[in-house]
Amino acid sequence: KESGCDVGFAYDGDADRCIAVDENGNVVDGDLILYICGKYMKETGTLRNNTVVTTIMSNFGLYKAFDREGISYEKTAVGDKYVYENLGGEQSGHIIFSKHATTGDGILTSLKVMEVMLEKKETLGKLASEVEILPQVLKNVRVKDKKEAQDDPAVQAEVAKVTETLGADGRILLRQSGTEPVVRV
Repeated sequence: KESGCDVGFAYDGDADRCIAVDENGNVVDGDLILYICGKYMKETGTLRNNTVVTTIMSNFGLYKAFDREGISYEKTAVGDKYVYENLGGEQSGHIIFSKHATTGDGILTSLKVMEVMLEKKETLGKLASEVEILPQVLKNVRVKDKKEAQDDPAVQAEVAKVTETLGADGRILLRQSGTEPVVRV
């Protein structure tokens, strides 16, 4: 922002993930990148089956934006092995453009974001502003047995109660960590 840049990109250690910042210094995560690229691909007729693949961890606001734009989506388990379509990815910035690569590639993601900006002649901030990111809370609950904890009748009853309370305006998600003895809520 201080340098007057239009966009900035950050990558993880092996550059398979990409997070951007717009001209105002606002973070543009993987969900927003999926929206920006998915909408552009729909407009150009290159979004296969008019579908973007997300993981179950994507923000609820992303789905509302896809619905508004008439873009279909599939929710998969976390992990790039589940993201196999034309365009798919995770909130973490792990995006797969399967026409060009079979795994996440942060540099490719950067190029695709810049392609949209240049072709539409719009700032990244303007492109990302079309999605209202809804409040989201993630709690890690340490457990002895992940499956047992997640399948516990009392836990399931509480999930059902919260689901009913939220209705169409939110969601609750339980997911076992693949690497730690925790259930993510």
